[in-house]
Amino acid sequence: MSFLQGLPIADLIAHYGYLAVFVVVALESAGVPMPGETILISSAVYAGSTGSLNVVLIVAAAAAAAILGDNVGYWVGRRWGMPLLLRYGHLIALDHGRLKLGQYLFREHGGKIVFFGRFTAMLRAYAAVLAGVNRLDARRFMLFNGLGGLAWAGIMGFGAYACGRSIEHIVGPVGLALLAFVVFGGVALWLFMKRHEERLLVKAEAAIPGPLAD
Repeated sequence: MSFLQGLPIADLIAHYGYLAVFVVVALESAGVPMPGETILISSAVYAGSTGSLNVVLIVAAAAAAAILGDNVGYWVGRRWGMPLLLRYGHLIALDHGRLKLGQYLFREHGGKIVFFGRFTAMLRAYAAVLAGVNRLDARRFMLFNGLGGLAWAGIMGFGAYACGRSIEHIVGPVGLALLAFVVFGGVALWLFMKRHEERLLVKAEAAIPGPLAD
């Protein structure tokens, strides 16, 4: 159990089990920075090492929490996000045109962002809120959010359970590789946006003419 030793979440898992997994994952998915993936992996390793928890129930709790939390984040973002950005967005370089560009990009690629954002630490806590802010169609959001939550919980939970203690030799390198991918991907996306922003702004205006509704 060396993977769990020294982690404050180990006590949460030991004392509260499935409830701890559900609460932490749900809060992270709703937009609160929490170690959702860490507690999912740790509890699955705990189940595999001790037999005290059922990995199927762990995965079910994590999937339900991810889907529920994301729905809360989506509706909060949809209700209050855009009015705040329309009023104060210029303070962080988000003028009307760039806000419209965000809606356009979510209209075109929102499903992919919601699904794959579940697997990316930097997006997991905010993808649902951003989807709400950018008015991604609710039915489309619920579809990709549900698929993403089930896939993420299943892959991470059953994967950690199968790996058992060897997960400690896998998580570090994989985490660093994913971080490098996210960083380089973010830089590449920023460069692409800088180079093509004007063209994309024109496309966004054509797709969403007129002022944005708050």
